[in-house]
Amino acid sequence: MSEPTLFSLAFTLAAPVWALMILLPGTRLTDRVAASPLTVIPLLVVYGVLVAPVLPGLWAVFSRPDLGGFQQLMTEPRAASALWAQVIAWDLLIGQWMYREARRLRIHPVVMAPVLVLAVLFSPVGFALFLAVRAARSRSRGRAATAEEPRGGRGVTAEGARGGGEAPARAAVHPPE
Repeated sequence: MSEPTLFSLAFTLAAPVWALMILLPGTRLTDRVAASPLTVIPLLVVYGVLVAPVLPGLWAVFSRPDLGGFQQLMTEPRAASALWAQVIAWDLLIGQWMYREARRLRIHPVVMAPVLVLAVLFSPVGFALFLAVRAARSRSRGRAATAEEPRGGRGVTAEGARGGGEAPARAAVHPPE
């Protein structure tokens, strides 16, 4: 296969997983696919086919990082396509983790869809936005659990107010996972 074909194939292989996570969140199929690290295996095969012939050049640049050497290496279609396949595979793994984490935290799919789209297009920006959404969600869940528990984690009964002692400590109430 030619470099342009393999270059295009990399995203074509990842696109169905992204489409499931964005367009069909919460379905059994999407949850199973997103939970599998095997989704990147086809991308790694494409990467392997592309990287094998340029591995010595890649090793030289990556073992002694130099901008000029990296720029020169990226002028080779096979090396640039290999790097593209690597980025697509990494982005997909990050996207799958974001999807699973959002499901665990019960972040609404309407919130997650644009975050995942942003992650497909500009993964560092999408990932940073997800971390902000995740932090906000975690804080709001923490406040909800704290609001359900009396201050200090222990309540005083009517008897306790008359000198009968404190009520036993209650377990923290957390929403079901």
